[in-house]
Amino acid sequence: MFDGLTTQLGSVFDGLKKRGALKEADVKAALREVRIALLEADVALPVVKDFIEKVQAEAIGQEVLRSVTPGQMVVKIVHDALVEMLGAESQAVNLAAVPPVPVMMVGLQGAGKTTLTAKLGKRLQEKDRKKVLMASLDVRRPAAQEQLKVLGEQAGVFTLPIVAGQQPVDIAKRAMEVARLSAYDVVLLDTAGRLHVDEALMDEAFAVKTAADPVETILVADALTGQDAVTVADSFNQRIGLTGIALTRIDGDARGGAALSMRAVTGCPIKLIGTGEKLEDLEDFHPDRIANRILGMGDVVSLVEKVAETVDEEEAAALAEKMQKGDFDLNDLAKQLRQMRQMGGLGGLMSMLPGVGKMKDQMAKANVDEGLLKRQEAMIGSMTPAERRNPKIIHASRKRRIAGGSGTSIQEVNKLLKQHLTMSKMMKKMQKMGKKGLMRHGMPGMMPPGFQ
Repeated sequence: MFDGLTTQLGSVFDGLKKRGALKEADVKAALREVRIALLEADVALPVVKDFIEKVQAEAIGQEVLRSVTPGQMVVKIVHDALVEMLGAESQAVNLAAVPPVPVMMVGLQGAGKTTLTAKLGKRLQEKDRKKVLMASLDVRRPAAQEQLKVLGEQAGVFTLPIVAGQQPVDIAKRAMEVARLSAYDVVLLDTAGRLHVDEALMDEAFAVKTAADPVETILVADALTGQDAVTVADSFNQRIGLTGIALTRIDGDARGGAALSMRAVTGCPIKLIGTGEKLEDLEDFHPDRIANRILGMGDVVSLVEKVAETVDEEEAAALAEKMQKGDFDLNDLAKQLRQMRQMGGLGGLMSMLPGVGKMKDQMAKANVDEGLLKRQEAMIGSMTPAERRNPKIIHASRKRRIAGGSGTSIQEVNKLLKQHLTMSKMMKKMQKMGKKGLMRHGMPGMMPPGFQ
């Protein structure tokens, strides 16, 4: 998300930071470029106008122009204005009410409501230790209720049994009654959508809200729809009242204007973002971290959290011990590749590191693609246990078998083996150098497979 905007803003601010002093005309010229970048990123025009006016009023002040590092000061002002536009502080889903707490999901058909409902159910149950009940109120779309049931089974979250012919309001009442009798903490109500906003959709949503009296009414919007998503959010907010927004398909939106516009237009906080197709791919929305990503400053806090969630501490300790001994086989490499994929792949990791634009350029030049990690795993999976423990026995005929079994080429198998050999040598070198020697000489050869 925000790839195009990050690149454009990066070039504008790089130019400002290279100058020793700034004139008012320099700041205004830079802000014109920022304005164009925001509009091209699909940010709503009124939002862009307000943003530029606010930044310009602060950026042309004497304190900035006479500063020792005026370029950095302008970047800070833009950063702070972005954080304010996105909502200043992150707001989690509100569960501060007497259980069972009803949470209602609304939005257009195809926005990803059902999948996001299952993601949220899984998250609340696993991370917040809540007992969650999910109920599908979508009686219009074929197999919609069955879809939530299947997703519930995958997520390990109970779904309300389907009663043929029952209408949305009655389903909502039954869900709340079952939740009260069975001591559930949270009830997630997945409502029906339409292809576009119409009177019937709003009437049904309003009736369900009146019956269930939800603590949270969350609009699920597809980030790929751009300004249409902002219009939909405004319509829902005016008619039924929203308490928050969840953006889906963030991983596929290179512009990101919808996220920047929604908070400003509706006044509703963005609470959740769907970052992928898996049920685990759901994150809280943090305005300051998103602003950092937009300006190419990275998001190290989110990266650390993702590592903590993904990496098993005992497994990591065992691997560290093996590395200290210089004993690093292909089974260990496979575990590292799997962890990298679970953390979002190379692209997902790079997006959280400072200087993201330059890193992506480096990745492009190195011809690194997101399918690389999967292919590396497939190659190791096609090896015998003996080959994974001792790669030295892998010669020509074995390489042909591994390539054929993994759907790759012998050249790719060779690259993987070479990378493993480089990493193994580095492990032994680390053991000999010790910590002080390692600090002096660095860690060459430790980049992900295929990145060098």
